[in-house]
Amino acid sequence: MIAHRNLGFVAAAATLLAAAPLSAIFERWTWLIQATIAVAVVAAAAALARLARVPLWGQALAMLGGLTLALTWIFPGGGELLGIVPTPSTFTHFGELLGSSAEDMRSYGVKVPDTDPLLFVTVLGIGGVAVVVDVLAVGLRRPALAGLPMLAIYSVPVAVYVDSVPAVPFVVGAAGFLWLLVTDNVDRVRRFGRRFTGDGRDVDVWEASPLAAAGRRLAAVGVALAVVLPLAVPGMTGGLLDTLGAGTGNGTGNGRPGQGGTPGRIDLFAALSGQLNESKVTDLVKVTTNEKDPFYLRFGVADKLAPDGFRVSTPTGQPVNDLPAPSARGVEQRSYRATVEVTKTLNMPLLPVYTEPVRTEGLNGNWAYDPSLQVVFSNRENSRDKRYEFDYVRSTYTPAVLRLSQPLPADHAVRRLHPPPPPVPEVEELVSTLVRGKATEYDKVRAIYDHFSADNGFTYSYSTKGGTSGQEIVDFLNNKVGFCQQYAAALTWLVRAAGIPARVAFGFANGSNSSNGTYTLTNRNLHAWTEVYFNDVGWVPFDATPAYGVQGSTRSTWAPNTDAPEEEAPAPGSSSAPGGVDPSAGPARPEGPEEDIDGGLALGGQTTVEQGPVWPWYAAGTVLALLALLAVPALRRAALRRRRSGPAAPVATAVRPGAAGDAGETPADGRRVVVLADAERARADAHAAWDELLDTLVDYRVRVDRTETPRATADRLSRESLTADAGATTAVRLLGRAEERARYARDPLIGEQLLPALRAVRATLAAQADRRTRLVAAVLPPSVLLRWRVATAEASSRLVAAGGRARHRLLRWNPRRLLANRMAR
Repeated sequence: MIAHRNLGFVAAAATLLAAAPLSAIFERWTWLIQATIAVAVVAAAAALARLARVPLWGQALAMLGGLTLALTWIFPGGGELLGIVPTPSTFTHFGELLGSSAEDMRSYGVKVPDTDPLLFVTVLGIGGVAVVVDVLAVGLRRPALAGLPMLAIYSVPVAVYVDSVPAVPFVVGAAGFLWLLVTDNVDRVRRFGRRFTGDGRDVDVWEASPLAAAGRRLAAVGVALAVVLPLAVPGMTGGLLDTLGAGTGNGTGNGRPGQGGTPGRIDLFAALSGQLNESKVTDLVKVTTNEKDPFYLRFGVADKLAPDGFRVSTPTGQPVNDLPAPSARGVEQRSYRATVEVTKTLNMPLLPVYTEPVRTEGLNGNWAYDPSLQVVFSNRENSRDKRYEFDYVRSTYTPAVLRLSQPLPADHAVRRLHPPPPPVPEVEELVSTLVRGKATEYDKVRAIYDHFSADNGFTYSYSTKGGTSGQEIVDFLNNKVGFCQQYAAALTWLVRAAGIPARVAFGFANGSNSSNGTYTLTNRNLHAWTEVYFNDVGWVPFDATPAYGVQGSTRSTWAPNTDAPEEEAPAPGSSSAPGGVDPSAGPARPEGPEEDIDGGLALGGQTTVEQGPVWPWYAAGTVLALLALLAVPALRRAALRRRRSGPAAPVATAVRPGAAGDAGETPADGRRVVVLADAERARADAHAAWDELLDTLVDYRVRVDRTETPRATADRLSRESLTADAGATTAVRLLGRAEERARYARDPLIGEQLLPALRAVRATLAAQADRRTRLVAAVLPPSVLLRWRVATAEASSRLVAAGGRARHRLLRWNPRRLLANRMAR
C-alpha cells in the first residue's frame, strides 16, 4: 500500500510537470497554483480510496468527486453549501464558465490574461488528466499509457501558439513522465525481493539494474535530441510575417526581421523596411471596393513607446463576426463594401481592412477584431491565400469639426495608453516653438504636420538610416531626409510630446487601379502614417510623408499636401475624399537617387543592393559539417597508423676487444663492433605492429580470434587469407614471430623490418577485398568504430557502477533502514 501511495504521489507530480508547457500561453502563474490545489485534492482522494481498499471504479469516482470539490472551492458560484459542497447552481455556474471560455479563446491572443473562464477550463483539464494518469499508472499499472493524456496537455499550447512552444517546458514535462516510469520500475523490482550481484553483494531495490539504467539513458538522450536538433537545424519555419519580414535581399532567404511570434511582437518597422528595400516588385493584395477614392488599406498599428522606439501591443478583442457598430461622432459617414484577396506571398496573423469594418464574410471564428487598435488578427491562422469581404464605414472629417474637439482629461484611458515620450531637449524645444499660440488640439497637430514640408527643407529619400527611437528622430529632424516610417514615427513622437495621443499605422497606399475599382497592391505600396486621437471624434489619419515619395499617396482636407501649390489644395468644407490631390501636383521630384522609387528604400545610408539567398550558405555549411563528421573516423585511423609507424628502435654500437665467438667485423685495430639494441623499444615496436595488423584485419572483414596465440593467428592467415601471395605469407609470419618473442621471450626480435611486412599484408588484403569493403575501410574504418563502441560501453558501465556505489553509500543513511536496524536490535 505504501508503494501505491508513492506511485500515486509521483503520478500527481508528473501531471503537474506535464502541464508546464501551459506557461507559454498564460501571462501569470495563477493557473499553476489553482491546478496544484486541484491535483493535490485528486491525489488525496485516490490515496484515501486505496487505503479503504475501494475497487478501481470506486477510486475513479472518488477522484472525480475530489476534483469537483476543488473546482467548487476555487470557482464558487455563490450558492454552495459550506463553501465547498456544490449545488445545482454551482454546476450552472460551471456551464457559464465553459461557455465564456470559448469566447475568451477567440478574443485573447497569447499570452492570455487570468480570466475565470480560461482558468476554469485549464484547472478542469489538468485535474481530469490527473484522474486518468492515476487510473492508468496506479490502478492498471500501465504508466507508459499515462503519457497519452500528458501529451494531450502539451498539444494545447502547440495548437494555439503561433510560434514554436519553448523547449524548457517540454523538457520539464518529459522529466515528469520519466520520473513516473522510473518509480513504477522500482516498485515492480521491489516485489521480487532482494537482488544480489554476481559477487554476492546485496543490492538495494533502489539501485538501478543495467537494463533499467540503459533505458533511462536512452530516454534522456531522446528528450535531449528532440529539443536540441530542431534548434540546431536551420529550418524554414513559418513565421507570422514571412513576406513583410523578409528583410534585405531578394526574398528567398530565411532572415526575417520583424518576426516575433504573436501579432503583439511583430516589429512592423523592421518588416516595412525589409520589404521596401526589395528590388523585386511582388503582388501582395488585390482589393475591390465601391468607394471611388478609398483611403489606405490598413493592417496594424504601433502604439507602445519603448526606449528603442514604437512597438506593437498585443491585440485583444471579440470575434470578427460580431463587430461593433461605429459611433456617431459628429462627422459624415458613408458605408462601402470591399473584397480582399491576399496572395500566397503575404503571410502574417493580421488581415488588411479599411478602417471601421462593420461586417465581414468569409472569415471563421479564429479571427478576431480589436476595436481599440482597429485590427483584424488571429492567433491560429495567417493571411496567406485568404479571400474575404467586409462592409466598412468611411468617416469624413473637416478642420471645423476637428477644431471643436476638446483636450482629453488626464485620466482618460486613451491618454493613459498613449503617454508622452521620454523628454528629448531638441524635440521639446521644437514642439514648444511649433504649438506656441495654438488654441485647439487640431491646430497644434496641423502646426506639427505642416513642419514636415519642402519649405522647411524636408525631402523624401531612401538613402538614409531607418529608426524610431528618440536619438534617431533627432537625427531625422536635423537631416530632414527620410522615408515613410521615419516621417510617421517623427510626427507621432512630436504629437505625443505636445500632449496629444498618437500612434503609427501600417498598411498599403493605393496601387494601380483598374476600371472596376480593383487595386493591385505590391510591396512598393507598403506604407506607414500617423493616427491622432481627438476627443469625441476618434482616430484621425495624418500622412506627413511627401506625396511624391509614395505610390498611391492620398491626402485630405484636414491633412492636405503641404508641398502642393496653394491654389491646388482642397478648399475647406469640400469633399474629403482622399485622392483628391494628385501626387504629381507636388513639387518636381528631386534629381538623383530619390527619383527611382521602384529601386526600393535602402537602410544604413546606402543604396539598394540585391543580396543573394541565404539558404545555399546554410546548405553548404551543413554539407561541410557532415563531411567533417564523416572524416573523423578516417582521420583517427590515419593518426593511429602514423603513430604505430614511427622510427625503428634505436641501436647503439659499442667497440671493445673481440673475443672468440663474438659476432661482428674485426676492425684494423683488432677490436670487434657489437650491436646493442634497445630491447624495450623493440618490444614496443612489435606490439604496435601486431595491433596495426589486427586493426587491418578488422577493417577488411577478416576474422580475428583474440584467444589465439600470435603464431596460431599468423598460421591461420597464411592458410586462409594470404595464400595467393608468398611475400605476404612470409610477412605475416614475421609479424607473428615478432609479437610472440615480444610477449614470451626474454629478448625480443631485433633488426627485422616490421613496417614493410605490414604494408605487404595490407596490400594483399586490400587486393582480395571487394570495392565496398575497401571504401568502408578508408572512410569509416570498422576498427575505429569498434574501439569507440567498446570505450563507450566501458565508460557507461563505470558510470553505472559508480552511481550504484554512491547510492549504496547514501542508502546506509536511509531513515527507514536505520529505523529497521534499530528495531532489529
